[in-house]
Amino acid sequence: MSTSTTSAPPGAQDQPSARAAPRRGKRAPARTGRRRALRRDWQLYSLAILPLLFFLVFRYLPMIGNVIAFRRFEPGGSIFGEDWVGLRYVRMFLSDPTFWQVFRNTLWLGGLTLVFCFPIPIVLALLLNEVRRRSLKRFVQSVSYLPHFLSIVIVAGITMQMLASDGPVNHVLGLLGHDPVRFIQEPGWFRTVYVGSEIWQTAGWGTILYLAALTTIDEDLYEAARIDGAGRWQQIWHVTLPGIRPTMITLLILNVGTFMAVGFEKVLLLYNPLTYPTADVISTYVYRAGVESNSFSYAAAIGLFEAIIGLVLITSANTLSRRTVGTSLW
Repeated sequence: MSTSTTSAPPGAQDQPSARAAPRRGKRAPARTGRRRALRRDWQLYSLAILPLLFFLVFRYLPMIGNVIAFRRFEPGGSIFGEDWVGLRYVRMFLSDPTFWQVFRNTLWLGGLTLVFCFPIPIVLALLLNEVRRRSLKRFVQSVSYLPHFLSIVIVAGITMQMLASDGPVNHVLGLLGHDPVRFIQEPGWFRTVYVGSEIWQTAGWGTILYLAALTTIDEDLYEAARIDGAGRWQQIWHVTLPGIRPTMITLLILNVGTFMAVGFEKVLLLYNPLTYPTADVISTYVYRAGVESNSFSYAAAIGLFEAIIGLVLITSANTLSRRTVGTSLW
């Protein structure tokens, strides 16, 4: 009686291991590719070292100091404070009427800055884009960019000299038969002065990103719009503005994130005790409470509160933008 055996084809036993080998080596090519790219472009990656160190030293490490908002800190003592006091300083500024006054001032100045300083660079970029004479366009750009390169001290000094009681503005008002206006001393004028100086300093520089975004719009879109009978305003509305919308949304989110961080330096240089009712903002109040009055824990609690509000604003604006227009920072 003979027994027949069926021999497996050559290599049949090795097939499972041959299939499993690629599964085990899937991530190896990716890691090898990253290492190869790092070795090949290490000079480019090294350029990121200094920015990372900057953010680490001046942005992230100082966050450790927020612990003094919950501890009693005394100058010359421990950097992390002496005794744990919990939310004592938070309750202090929440029950302080002065804090709520500066909080309202911050909202007013931040809102006015956002409403006026955000759209003006867009309008200026659209106007410059329509200029066909290159010499005129360059001249307007140079004149509008110049204030950005002046220090805030110089800008504040020019503003105060222009609006002084015997300054050029009051001189013109006198020629028109008006009495001199104390722009710098009257609280009701501070917001107008601040926002006006902010527009003058930032409007020209803000057009750079929008002008760069305008160059990326396909000219065929304008040609198709002209064939369909669209006028110049219709082309701007239906072609130009949608083309720069991602840039607009990105900058709007960033501006919303810094809504509460109203320019500390300019406010500090322009305001005085007479204009505190409308000029004093959270950042200047924190400066006076922390540096001038040595209440560092109280000032740290207010600063932490401001930072939390800024985080909520930028996160909310990013989420809203992603859900409505599909553009966001992350």
